[in-house]
Amino acid sequence: MRRYLRLFGVQLRASSLLAMQYRGDFLIDGAISLFWTATALAPLFVVYRETWSIPGWSFGEALLVIGWFTLLQGILEGAINPGLAGVVEHIRKGTLDFELLKPADAQFLVSTARFLPWRAVNVFAAVGLFVYAFTRLGRVPSLPGLLASLVLLCSSVLLLYSLWILTVSAAFYVVKVDNLTYFFTSIFDAARWPSSVFRGALSVVFTFIIPLALMTTYPAQAMLGRLPATSLVAAVGGSLAFAWLSRRVWLRSIGRYTSASS
Repeated sequence: MRRYLRLFGVQLRASSLLAMQYRGDFLIDGAISLFWTATALAPLFVVYRETWSIPGWSFGEALLVIGWFTLLQGILEGAINPGLAGVVEHIRKGTLDFELLKPADAQFLVSTARFLPWRAVNVFAAVGLFVYAFTRLGRVPSLPGLLASLVLLCSSVLLLYSLWILTVSAAFYVVKVDNLTYFFTSIFDAARWPSSVFRGALSVVFTFIIPLALMTTYPAQAMLGRLPATSLVAAVGGSLAFAWLSRRVWLRSIGRYTSASS
């Protein structure tokens, strides 16, 4: 474990140094990230400015969901996507050998190959949204609610990572999965809305198949102190199940890999 923590630190430091080589670009990318966060808020302001509303969610409560969406989007695009996106190119060129031959787990190496540190701006933006939301609500989150939301944060990150591993693993079979990754990113945009927005088949899909509700709605409900304990346990169990499945699929997919020298 200490060895992999040290490797993680080395990979993160290398990505940070690479990003800081061009400080102007670093600052511009951070500003662009804040701009996209603002655009994520625009639909919510439109909904609550008109006569519409989201059943069971006040404006301040819906802002918490946007905050969790912003936080997880930063983690997805700053820590998960950059490294795993390179796997597709390695498979296409047959150069994944360089990772497979190293004396460390290949999944760990490709997952931590690259980070985008400027995406940390999303973390501060999310914290700002949380503070603003609770200011509008006129209350503060309870300690049990905060602890539950932190547990759900870990579960959500694990779930996002597992779904991305499953997506990338498809490249071992069909090679070109760019459209599939774009599709997944587009689907994730729906997580900015509370799960009660979706009805019928969409509710089932975004709760059990692509569990967006677990990623943003559940943590927001936990902060509000209205998430049932059974839902918390189910969310943690579901994320662990997805992690186990993604690991099995990754190991099986590697068995199909053909290097450039084959």
